[in-house]
Amino acid sequence: MVRRGNILKKRYPNTGDFVELAKAWNPDAISILIKLVWEGYDLLVSEFLSQINFDGNEEQLERSITQALVVKIHQVKTGDEPFLVLQEVYEFETSKSAQAQPPQYDIAFILIANDRIIWPLEAKILKSDVDITEYVKEINKNFMTCRYAPFSSEGGMLGYLFSGDLNKAFSNIQTKVPCTLNEHPDFPTRDNKTSDHQRIVPSGKSYPVNFRCHHLLFKIIPTDTNATDTNNISSIE
Repeated sequence: MVRRGNILKKRYPNTGDFVELAKAWNPDAISILIKLVWEGYDLLVSEFLSQINFDGNEEQLERSITQALVVKIHQVKTGDEPFLVLQEVYEFETSKSAQAQPPQYDIAFILIANDRIIWPLEAKILKSDVDITEYVKEINKNFMTCRYAPFSSEGGMLGYLFSGDLNKAFSNIQTKVPCTLNEHPDFPTRDNKTSDHQRIVPSGKSYPVNFRCHHLLFKIIPTDTNATDTNNISSIE
């Protein structure tokens, strides 16, 4: 059956790389984007998680934390950014068939100028620093195959770590992907690393081959009543 395409493809038949297009707005566009996520996390901890008594076994935990995070990201956006931030957005480009439900991103940064171009952020609950199977699967099964982020040379993973050591979690991720995790120079005080990959691009497609994955680990402490220290926010402008 011949695929007819969807209305997004008809409206925006031509696409570019999210990263390059965003950098035309500001050379530090991706770091600005990630800074919004970290500032949103600071508010999530101080204004939301620290105000409730929870044990980490609640229903829809990953989805509800992510929804609360997206609200906080909106609170710290200036409104001048060339992208929107939405939760649970479909990637129609890589739907398997006309009838199949497309892949769905946990958090999507969508270019206002072209709705097809998305910088995705996928979230996973890590009950411990060895509970990384699903996290690793998202990278290898989705990002590395271009099922996720077909129009972006970068994307990210969020790990909501409930117990264990952050450094051990990073070490286990590095071993299991496998990849080399590098410190992000713009976020030296954050649990933020990057890994660089070459993706498998489907035949006939011109998606970016070189891909950078951002790894952000959030320490989630149930029943913690201490507000986070916001003095460590990166000074990127």
